[in-house]
Amino acid sequence: MIDLLIEFFSFSQPNVRTVTLGTVLLGIGAAAIGSFTFLRKRALVGDAVSHAILPGLAIGFLLSGEKHPVYLIAGALLAGWLALLTIDYLVNNSKLKTDTAIALVLSVFFGFGVFLMSIIQRRMAGNQAGLDAFLFGKAAGMTTAETQVFAGVSVFILLVIVLFFNTFKIVAFNKEFAMALGIPSQFIEFLLATLTVLAITTGIQAVGVVLMSALLITPAAAARAFTKKLEWMVVIAALIGAAGGLMGAFISFTQPQMPTGPWIVVTISGFAVAALLFAPQRGVVAIFRMRRGNAEKIRTENLIKAIYQLEEQNGVGPVTLDAVMRQRSFHKKTCEKGLQTLQRRGWITKTADGFTLTSQGREEGQRVVRLHRLWEVYLTQRLRMAPDHIHPQAETMEHLITPELEAQLIHELDAPEVDPHQSKIPYRK
Repeated sequence: MIDLLIEFFSFSQPNVRTVTLGTVLLGIGAAAIGSFTFLRKRALVGDAVSHAILPGLAIGFLLSGEKHPVYLIAGALLAGWLALLTIDYLVNNSKLKTDTAIALVLSVFFGFGVFLMSIIQRRMAGNQAGLDAFLFGKAAGMTTAETQVFAGVSVFILLVIVLFFNTFKIVAFNKEFAMALGIPSQFIEFLLATLTVLAITTGIQAVGVVLMSALLITPAAAARAFTKKLEWMVVIAALIGAAGGLMGAFISFTQPQMPTGPWIVVTISGFAVAALLFAPQRGVVAIFRMRRGNAEKIRTENLIKAIYQLEEQNGVGPVTLDAVMRQRSFHKKTCEKGLQTLQRRGWITKTADGFTLTSQGREEGQRVVRLHRLWEVYLTQRLRMAPDHIHPQAETMEHLITPELEAQLIHELDAPEVDPHQSKIPYRK
């Protein structure tokens, strides 16, 4: 394996250089423009276009009589644009919904493409060799001339994205706002669609029309899990696309029977699954931890509030487990677990007679009760809600109010002494 690594990454073989450079650039270009396609919620349109360009490829081959990349790209570009225009026309001028129009265009165009491919195969079998690779991709069969053309298209896509990035950003997030600013939204959408079709056209040489939408959308979906900034999203998506192209070429090099295109998609999909699971803020694991932390926060704050309220009712002294459970209708196991957490934080101490608040715990209990009662005052005074309807809302908000919002409430309400139920609001001394 080490020998294969050295041999591959030395790029001493011309075919290795050609395939690797081609797949890496294809991955970068498709992932970069795919970020805008993803944000505009047009992922299915990309899938339709990737299938619809097949008849354009076949017509380009029929006109040129050979598998010339320039003719193939021109034919695919025209077919892709015709597919986009057909989808928009059907959506705007008929009762068909977007998904129905996409499915209709995809099936009709792809079926016509397969029909043309069968004609070519019967009549021009000698010159047609390799054209059917566009169905499922055959990156290993890329020639130097094809790689140069595809690389040029990918570089062109990246340059246009850099030049029009801020404009693309505004149109992708808020088309109406862009129009209000005087931005020619129709032209920008035309340019985005053209770049998308170009990326699909160049990418099908590596992964084929069947898997092209994965190369376009999957890196963007993975990158979105890592960041909220579009600039970083495009960069991360491009890096994932490049890594997928590199790994697909390497696997195909080490295992010649393994096709490059599907392995590019598998690698990119692996990155996407890992991102969706382990992304720092948006990953499934991070969300699970956040929810578990929020649940623990709510449980401990409800417990400390219950103990503080028992002290308000009965005076300072030990409170029993049964009394705490009755105060909040806690489940016994939940209550015991929460009390252990309070002990670890130093908010309560356990005695022979029950549990007693420490000074730190009493201050925390006062804080939660204060936020609850301040919000009840706010609901009755500012929103004119009846006192018997405000408790559930205050139960939720007491866990969300920040110190800044608390200070603002105290200031706006002029530091009320009691809540609507005439319970004292405990302030810090």
